[in-house]
Amino acid sequence: MKPKNSARRVAVLVEKFYEDLELWYPVLRLREAGFEVQLVGPKAGESYASKHGYPCKSEVAAADVKASDFEAVIIPGGYSPDHMRRCQPMVELVTEAAKQGKILAAICHGPWMLCSAHCLKGKKTTGFFAIRDDVENAGGVWEDAAVVRDGNIITSRTPDDLPAFMACILEALGTH
Repeated sequence: MKPKNSARRVAVLVEKFYEDLELWYPVLRLREAGFEVQLVGPKAGESYASKHGYPCKSEVAAADVKASDFEAVIIPGGYSPDHMRRCQPMVELVTEAAKQGKILAAICHGPWMLCSAHCLKGKKTTGFFAIRDDVENAGGVWEDAAVVRDGNIITSRTPDDLPAFMACILEALGTH
């Protein structure tokens, strides 16, 4: 018997210096809920080390997937979003997902990718406090909250917010 969400796919972006919990907690929770999760990086099969040295191997390159392949794109924080946005196919994936109204969920420094994808204008959002100026300069409306959802955009601040972040993502995906 297939899990109830087995045909549903979610992309989790990965690049070097990701925050361990902000990548693995969503991956494991989504898999537990029966979703097929694909780890998407700049290169397929590349291993990317976290801030603490824990490796994550990408399954597919951003250039080899389309936003329409997924219901949601998750962007972990740490310093990885600064590296992600240097990879044009990763930015294009997020930009196209925004245009298609897919769930875009970013935590900590993850909203940097949303800034680069030009999808924050007029949207309520949060993130790690140090990127507030970047978010506001990209047109986002900053809120200091554990999780903020504005339409298809879901954002959170830090690993402490992961339970609220994932509850909101799962609700947006219609599992609650």
